[in-house]
Amino acid sequence: MTEFLIAAVGLILAMLGLGLVSILRGPTDADRMMAAQLIGTAGIAVLLLIGTVTGVPAAVDVALILALLATFASIAFVKKGLSRLETDGADPGEDR
Repeated sequence: MTEFLIAAVGLILAMLGLGLVSILRGPTDADRMMAAQLIGTAGIAVLLLIGTVTGVPAAVDVALILALLATFASIAFVKKGLSRLETDGADPGEDR
């Protein structure tokens, strides 16, 4: 079972690498933010799997902190977008 979990960590890290490419090449800020959320989720998964494989319970605590930070980052991104819409004079519910 340990080998399977280590292989899962390797697969997740490969997907993480693809997410980094998406951050660098993303055409819009929203694409970059979604890639950053992917990296946060992958980081949480890797920490949880490594904590399970090695038996280190502190890895779960670090994963929970990372999940909390990812949530705050997405909230800040949405607030920035709403404030940008308000300064442009557009209604947030209005399509462009």
